[in-house]
Amino acid sequence: MSGDMQLELWLHEYKMDALSSVLEEQGSSVEKQMQEMLIDLYAELVPHEVQQDIRTRIDAEYAAEQAEKEAARKYTAFCVRENGEKSFFQLDRTEDILEVGKFLRRYLREDQGNGIAALQTSAFARMEPVTAERYDQLLALRVEAPNKVTGVFDLDFDRQELSTADDVDGWKTWSMQDVSTAVYHAYRKSCLRPEQYVSRFLEKLESKELTSPGHLSARDISFAEEITEIDGLLDFYMEASFDVDAAFGTHVCTGENDDTLNVYANYDMAAGQVCDELEVDLHRADGREEPVEYRLNPVEKAALLRKMDAYCQEQTGQTLKDYSAQLMAEEMEPPTQPTM
Repeated sequence: MSGDMQLELWLHEYKMDALSSVLEEQGSSVEKQMQEMLIDLYAELVPHEVQQDIRTRIDAEYAAEQAEKEAARKYTAFCVRENGEKSFFQLDRTEDILEVGKFLRRYLREDQGNGIAALQTSAFARMEPVTAERYDQLLALRVEAPNKVTGVFDLDFDRQELSTADDVDGWKTWSMQDVSTAVYHAYRKSCLRPEQYVSRFLEKLESKELTSPGHLSARDISFAEEITEIDGLLDFYMEASFDVDAAFGTHVCTGENDDTLNVYANYDMAAGQVCDELEVDLHRADGREEPVEYRLNPVEKAALLRKMDAYCQEQTGQTLKDYSAQLMAEEMEPPTQPTM
């Protein structure tokens, strides 16, 4: 990028001292006065249209420089739940899950109390508070640009759970205690490369995943029955083969009642995207039906979209996009007139 040029001027030191003394009394300086005179000279002599062209060039170069800096920046996002409240943070660097796990191990072993306070005095001390809207933006970027947002972590100190957003598998959730134990096993062997410690850590967590509200993972999502079309939406019936009580706050995975749950994920064919909410219907044993609200976040929607596309190809032999286009085209065809 272009930059400022330095001009060299000469004045005898006695004269410079005298001039500086006078200007200092006036609250100014030689440098300031010369800078203003130079700007005035430029404005007076350079044609206005040339000045405009130069301003445009400078602005374009600055914008390009800022865009280059932004492209090189990496982000890590945190959602922290504590005492029923949620706080959001952004860290302008890459942090992997093992570093978060090491923090949690120290936190649990030293019984540090307030989780947010512990985070702010840890290796993540430079994280900055952000709004819920900014966190949602980073969460969406975790799916769309995983090289930009390299990690999103949800630390729930109330439930003692850690969730992390994966751009392929959706959310993964573990208990904080299991995370701490996995850190211990990862470092039982020394002199390994950093990636080997991460691998050992994740191996210890492979069978420990939990179902957590707001953190549906690819392993929680499976479909059954036919794909149906209603009012421009494709309905996918989700098998309740995961812990629906943990996900939706219901109480059907028990022998204490005969309540059942039906779960549908909908795909908007015209918009080409998963709808914002799951359709969750709670059927009481006494015949009552109650809707259960469940809004999807960008990570869950991305995991659902991949599973929907795979299931659509399995059921119809077409991608979700192609199958939707076919159905919409059929709906637009005029009805045939009967022949006489």
